[in-house]
Amino acid sequence: MTNIIELKNIHRTYANGEEPVRVLKNINLTIAAGEMVAIMGASGSGKSTLMNIIGCLDIADGGELLINNQNTAQLTPDKLAKIRREHIGFIFQRYHLMPDISALANVEIPAIYASAARSERRQRARDLLAQLGLRGREHHKPSQLSGGQQQRVSIARALINGGEIILADEPTGALDSTSGQEVLQTLLKLNQQGHTVIIVTHDSNVARHAQRVITLCDGEIVDDTRSEPPPTLSSPSRHRATQSLWQSRLDRTQDALQMALKAMNAHRLRTLLTMAGIIFGIAAVVTVAALGEGAKQKTLSEIEGLGANVVSIYPGNSFMDSWSASDRTLVLADAQALATQSYVDSLSPEIANSQQVLFAKKSVNASVTGVGRDYFRINGITILQGAVFHNDSNAYQEAIIDENTRRALFAKHNIDPLGQIIFVGAVPVRVTAIAESYKNAPPNALFVWLPYSTVLYRMSAEPKLTSISIRLRDNTDSVSAVKAINRLLLQRHGVKDFMIFNRDQYRKSLERTSMIFSVLILMVASIALMIGSLGVMNIMLVSVTERTHEIGVRMAVGARRSDIMQQFMIEAVLICLIGGTQGIALSLVAGPLFTLMAGGILTTIFSWQTAAIAFSCSTLIGMVFGYLPARHAARMDPVVSLASE
Repeated sequence: MTNIIELKNIHRTYANGEEPVRVLKNINLTIAAGEMVAIMGASGSGKSTLMNIIGCLDIADGGELLINNQNTAQLTPDKLAKIRREHIGFIFQRYHLMPDISALANVEIPAIYASAARSERRQRARDLLAQLGLRGREHHKPSQLSGGQQQRVSIARALINGGEIILADEPTGALDSTSGQEVLQTLLKLNQQGHTVIIVTHDSNVARHAQRVITLCDGEIVDDTRSEPPPTLSSPSRHRATQSLWQSRLDRTQDALQMALKAMNAHRLRTLLTMAGIIFGIAAVVTVAALGEGAKQKTLSEIEGLGANVVSIYPGNSFMDSWSASDRTLVLADAQALATQSYVDSLSPEIANSQQVLFAKKSVNASVTGVGRDYFRINGITILQGAVFHNDSNAYQEAIIDENTRRALFAKHNIDPLGQIIFVGAVPVRVTAIAESYKNAPPNALFVWLPYSTVLYRMSAEPKLTSISIRLRDNTDSVSAVKAINRLLLQRHGVKDFMIFNRDQYRKSLERTSMIFSVLILMVASIALMIGSLGVMNIMLVSVTERTHEIGVRMAVGARRSDIMQQFMIEAVLICLIGGTQGIALSLVAGPLFTLMAGGILTTIFSWQTAAIAFSCSTLIGMVFGYLPARHAARMDPVVSLASE
C-alpha cells in the first residue's frame, strides 16, 4: 500500500520565555493511504503539535514531511494552503464553524477557495449534509444546532473537496456519549470508503476504534501498535475545479464581497461609526470645492461690470521684438493724442531702463521708470508716504521709490527718505514719496519712478517711449476702446508697429486670491477626511483582532494569504465606498443649506468631476488604509489563530 504521509526526523521547539521547549523529538512515522490511525498521549505529550505539522498548519524546525511524496519543508505558505485545500480535511473538537453564516455556507468555504463552480459546490454541500442526517437544516446557523449536529457540519466541510486525509482533533471531546458514538461511526464509514483518518485523542475508548494506535510521551513515539494490516482500498477521488481561472477569481471576489457585507452587518454600529469619518470627510471636501467654485464664479461675474479695465500699448510687432531699438515707435505725441480721447480715464507714458542708484556711498541696481503722475492710480500702487509728482511734464528732478529701495538705501542710516537727494545714474533727484513694492515683481526687486519728462529729456538718448498705460473710463467697453486705439495709432504711424494688450489686473488678482483660499479651505477639509481614514485603519485592525479565530479557520480549510488579504481589503474598500457615496449625497444637501443660511452670499456649484474625484478618493482610501490590516491578517500563524477562540 502507498504511503500517503511520511515523517522523517521531525523536531519542533517552542520558546518559553528564554527557555526553549522541545515539543517533538526525532519523530519518524509513515501512514499508509486508507489507514485509520489514533495518536494518543497525555496533555503536553505533543500530539496536537504533531497533528498541526501533519496538517501543514505548523512547520517543523527540522526533518521532512512528505504528503503524497511531496516534501513540504520548502513550500511557501500558499503552497501549504493548497495541500490543506486539496488533500486534508480538519475535524476539530470545538467544531470551529463560522457563527454568522449557515451550515450550508460553512460547508462551502473550502470549495470556494478550491475554485469550484458555485452551483456545483452548493449541490455537493447539500448532498453531504443530507448524507450526514442534516437535511432541512442547511440554513440553520451553528447556534441553532446541537453539538453533534455541529460536528457533522464540520465533517461535511472536511469532505467538500474530497478529504483524502481526515485529521480529527478530539472529535468526541465536546460531545455526549451518544453523539460521540455517531461521530466515530461516521469516521469508521469514511475510512471504509478509502479516506485516511487520523484521530488525535487521549481517550483509549476512542483510540480502540482505529486499526493502529501511536502513543506519544514527552514529544517522542513510545509505542506504535497495529491491530489490523493496512487496508488495500483505493483513495477517494478529489473534487477539482471545473471552471476557468477568471471565473474562479470572479466567484472568489463575489464570495469575499458577500462575506464582507455579512461581517459589516454583524457589527452595524461599529461599521456606521467607521463610515461617519469618511462620510463627513468626503462631504466637507466636496462642499468646500463647490463653495469655492461658486465664490469664484460669483466674483468673476461681479467684476465683469467694474470699470477697472487697463490697456497697455507697446512698440513692435510682437513681444519678441518689442524691446529692439529699431522698434521704439511710440512717442510722447502718441500719448498726448490718446489722452484727449473720450474713453480714456487716465494715462501714463512710460520709459523704462535700469540704472545705478546711489545714496551716501550705497549703490544699488534698480529699475528706473519715467511715468506720468496717474501711473500709480492706473496700476493700483499705493503711495505710503509723500505725494505723487506735482507736474510730470516739466522734467522736475523728483523721485518716488518703493519700500524695497527705501530699505536698501536708507535702512542703515535710520533717516526719513523724504526730501533726501539720491543719484539716479548721474542725475541728482529728490525723494518726494515712498510707494508700496510692486505686487507682481520679484520680492527683492527695486523700483524708482521719475517724471517721464525727466527721463526723456535728462537721461534718454532719444525721445521714445517703452509703453503707454491707459485706464479706461467706467462702463467703457474695453474691446471697442482697443479698436479705437488701434485706429488712432494706425492713422498716426501709417503702419502696424505697435501692440495693444488688454489686461484686467483686478480680475487676475481676485482669481488668484479665490484659488488660494479654496486650496487652503480644501486642505483644512482634507484633515477631516484623513482623520476618517485613520479611523478606518484603526477599526479594521480591531476587526482583524476580533476575527483572528475566523482567519485561522479559513487558513485551515485552504485559504491562501491572498484570499485572506482580499477579504479584508474588500471590506475596507466597501466601507469607504459606501461612506464616500453618502458623503457626496450629504454635500448635495448641505450646499443649498449653506446658501440659504448665508442669505445668498454663498453659492455652491457642484460638478460631476468633483464627485468622481471624491468617489475615487474614497476607493483609494479604502485600499491604502485597508492594506496594513489586511496584510497583518494574511500573515497570521494559523495555529495561533485557531487557538485564539
